[in-house]
Amino acid sequence: MPRALANGLELEYDTFGDPAHPPLVLVMGLGAQMVTWETGFCEVIARHGFHVVRFDNRDIGLSTYLDDLGAPDLAEIAAGQASPPYLLSDLAADTVGLFDALGFAKAHVVGASMGGMVVQQLAIDHPDRLLSLTSIMSTTGDPTVGHTSGAALASLTRPPAPTREEAIAQSVEGYRITGSPGYPLTEEQLRAKAIRGYDRAQHPVGTLRQGAAILASGDRTEALRSVRLPAVVVHGDSDPMVDVSGGKATAAAIPGAELVILPGMGHDLPEPLWPQIVGAILRAAVRG
Repeated sequence: MPRALANGLELEYDTFGDPAHPPLVLVMGLGAQMVTWETGFCEVIARHGFHVVRFDNRDIGLSTYLDDLGAPDLAEIAAGQASPPYLLSDLAADTVGLFDALGFAKAHVVGASMGGMVVQQLAIDHPDRLLSLTSIMSTTGDPTVGHTSGAALASLTRPPAPTREEAIAQSVEGYRITGSPGYPLTEEQLRAKAIRGYDRAQHPVGTLRQGAAILASGDRTEALRSVRLPAVVVHGDSDPMVDVSGGKATAAAIPGAELVILPGMGHDLPEPLWPQIVGAILRAAVRG
C-alpha cells in the first residue's frame, strides 16, 4: 500500500474507485487501523461515484509512530496535571495533510468513534476543506454525554497482552463486549478480525497517546454550533463504548445535522447495516 507525507508524518493509505470522482476520506477510531473500514464497505461507497480513501492515523497501523513522545499518564492528563503528546486538532491537521498529498482541494469526510471526533475538529478548524461530514458512533467531548459502560471501559484499559495468542483472545473478548447485539459475529469471525489486526500491526502505546488526545481536547459543543456544512450523525442505540447520548448531542450541536439512530447497533459497523450507514453518508454528500 502507498504512503503519503502529511503534516510531517508518513500515513499509510489505500483507495477505492475512480480518482476522477469526488474524494471521500474515511477516518478511523482509537487504536483502530484503516482495515477496520472493511474493504466491502469502501467498495460500496465507491460504487456510488466516490474516490474513497482510508488511512492509518498517526501512531497506529503502518503510519508513523511517535514513540519519542513517550507513554502518557492518562490519569494525570484527565486531571489536567500533565500535557498530552498531541491533540485531536493534530490528527485533523494530519488529515488535511493527506488531502494536500493526494491533491484534494476539498473532500467529504466520514469518521467513526475517535474518527468522528477528528472530523468534527476538521469542520471546526478547516471548514473550507470539507464538502460534507458524517460522524458515526462518536461524541462531542462533553463529559455529560457519550459515556462508556464499565465492561467496555475495562476492555479498553486492560494492560497489553504479552503474547500473540493472548492478544488475539483479548481482542476477541473486546469485540464481543462492544459489538452490535442485534448483529453478533460468530467466534470464527471475531477471531479472524483479531488475527488480521494483530498480524498487520500492534502498537499499544500509540493507542494510549491517541487516548490522551481525546481526554485533553475538551468539549467541542460550542464550536460545533458554528459549523455550516451538510452533516449526518449515525449512532447505534446499543453502543457500550460511546452511549447514544453522544450522537444525539453531536447532532444537536451541528446546525441542520441529520440524526440516524440504528436499533441493535453497538460500537462497530455490522454488514447488515451497511445500506443504512452508506445511505446516511450519501445524503450528506449529496447536500455537499
